Amino acid sequence: MNQLDSGLATFVAESRDLLEEMESGLLSLQNGPATSEVIDGLFRAAHTIKGAAGLFELTHVVTFTHAVETVLDEIRKGKAAATPDLVALLLLCCDHIRAMVEHVAAGHTHPSPAISVAGEPLVARLGQIALPKPRVAAAPAAQWLDWSAGEAETSALASTDAWHISLRFGRDVLEKGVDPIAFLRHLETFGKISALVTLCDADGLTETMNPEACYLGFELALESAADKATLEQAFALVRDDCRITMLPPHSLISEYLRLMEQLPEGIARLGEILTRCGSVTERELELALKSQTVQTPHQRLGTILVDQGAVTPAVVDAALAVQASGRESKSAESRSLRVDAAKLDHLVDLVGELIIAAARTDMVGRTTGSVELQECTSVLSALVQEVRDSALQLRMVKIGSTFNRFQRVVYDVSRQLGKDITLAVSGEETELDKTVIEKISDPLMHLVRNAIDHGIEPAETRLARGKPAKGVVRLNAYHDSGSIVIEVSDDGGGLNRDRILAKAIERGLVEPDRSLSDREIFAFIFEAGFSTADKVTNLSGRGVGMDVVKRNITAVRGAIDLHSEEGVGTTITIRMPLTLAIINGFLVGLGGAAFVIPLDMIDECLEFTAGSSHDYAHVRGQLLPFVRLRDVFSIQGSPPRRESIVVVNCRGRRSGLVVDALLGEFQTVIKPLDKVFNRVKCIGGSTILGNGDVALILDVPALVDSRMRAQSPETTDRTSLRDLSALVERTKARVLS
Repeated sequence: MNQLDSGLATFVAESRDLLEEMESGLLSLQNGPATSEVIDGLFRAAHTIKGAAGLFELTHVVTFTHAVETVLDEIRKGKAAATPDLVALLLLCCDHIRAMVEHVAAGHTHPSPAISVAGEPLVARLGQIALPKPRVAAAPAAQWLDWSAGEAETSALASTDAWHISLRFGRDVLEKGVDPIAFLRHLETFGKISALVTLCDADGLTETMNPEACYLGFELALESAADKATLEQAFALVRDDCRITMLPPHSLISEYLRLMEQLPEGIARLGEILTRCGSVTERELELALKSQTVQTPHQRLGTILVDQGAVTPAVVDAALAVQASGRESKSAESRSLRVDAAKLDHLVDLVGELIIAAARTDMVGRTTGSVELQECTSVLSALVQEVRDSALQLRMVKIGSTFNRFQRVVYDVSRQLGKDITLAVSGEETELDKTVIEKISDPLMHLVRNAIDHGIEPAETRLARGKPAKGVVRLNAYHDSGSIVIEVSDDGGGLNRDRILAKAIERGLVEPDRSLSDREIFAFIFEAGFSTADKVTNLSGRGVGMDVVKRNITAVRGAIDLHSEEGVGTTITIRMPLTLAIINGFLVGLGGAAFVIPLDMIDECLEFTAGSSHDYAHVRGQLLPFVRLRDVFSIQGSPPRRESIVVVNCRGRRSGLVVDALLGEFQTVIKPLDKVFNRVKCIGGSTILGNGDVALILDVPALVDSRMRAQSPETTDRTSLRDLSALVERTKARVLS
């Protein structure tokens, strides 16, 4: 199969989510007691994956997941303990299930030899833990998936020892990828179908029938030792699209009568079906029909308990009300949809083009001087901004799911290094664009591994320093000034300032007699190939990684900063834009070109009054370092008589950008640069103005870094005005094409 059908694609997506839940639940067992809530969640996740796999005849997934489910069931019943070794085994099983699911995602419904071989030792280890499951007799009380349907009428019990399942598939289940026959095969994983009657919807089978619709129903007897909760979970994928009623072995005859009244086939027809399935005998059915009488309002489900004096009618009514509320809540949840990420990206792209068109319309309105047109464009601009905010909100996701993935990283790496480390997460509710999350995942992975390997000391060292034996790595996220800030910190040994400085001098990165601050010294670890490790391990020590982390972050207009205190710990702070698609910008003029500065980085704008020989200005009694953009981009000609300075705040440091003119706020649709301009410095992208011209987006962190390093004109990578012109024309041609 070259391409997944919609049903299998849904199975893959849901299985990935369930595996993440399982992994998170298993890791939580390391830091606390095995609560029934966690164990039940693990069992439900494994059972749902098994059930969904059965629908698509993925026998290898069903078999392996069933072995995992059996062990989880033993833990749930208290017959096995969730020891660290067992948790480690179950995590390996999660990895194997994930490998099988990804194999299916690649278009293969049958396991590869490598997957089969990898699963055999895991199944053998699971088999040593799982105990044989005794056959448990079902409770005699009637159990329904839908409590509120029907009435109890007699306490006589049916003689059958099998579950009776009444199943009517919805019209559109085939379109949703549900195969009724495959579903019956899935039921056989819980026991034996001893009798089966197939029903067709005669009303639907007409000359105008839809060949893609389903008109099938089944009445069947299932011999199984499974309990009600287990069987309910088997119907998880089809519950919302089917009518399902389950009666356990030895149910009340009255429950079968209620079933006959509820279903459309009629009492006579269903009575014959029930006897053919062996669920009731003809005599039991005949006696029950004769004894059926008109019921009073309080003889609903729960009448038996009321008659026995166990509860009052008010309690039964209250229980039914609560259950109705639960169904309403579930109905509300079902209104959420899974949307392909590519569709959202396309929507945001269209919104970007709409913003450009609206800016063009606004400019035409101001040029023509038409008051009516300007009023219309004002309303249009407000609506476009609302559409923009709504479209971007669709792509906003909580960072908590990304943070929780690192629980497994900390668990695996700390065990590999023989360290006792826990991961503390905060700010999980913080939202940001999914594209930003995709860009930040790999750098975060490296920083977390680095904190475990380099940051956290061995337990003996920590105890000698008066610290707890267990180290802590923390992940925190929060919003700040239109950006998202992510902190990766540890309570380890911190960075050795003198050792880093000595290594930097050895490599010729700094003169031996130069005075540097701690921040400037710590910044050397982001240099390519820089490492102070004494030995190379499979995790670190080669000096490859931190420079890549910084490069990846700055590539998406982010900034990274580091603070460390020897013996206390290290904190790495990453500041990222909330979105990489559309931002609020501030337009400035420089020579004959226009540039955009991200608005969330601007503190204020001032008149430029500094002397020509200075690179700093006095602002309210404080010195403000600045960068002359004319010098950075080698713009020829004399500057205007009146220049301005834009004060930006980058990583908590204020700097100034000297520009020729201030042109005002501008909704900026970010367009990537052509690859030929990848080496152009201090430019982070481009945008289209209302008049069709291209404006370049300034890379503020790069500009500030160039100022802080105080590089000379001979060594500074600068972009000339001719380069800018070529860049503008090339970008304009690329965008407009």
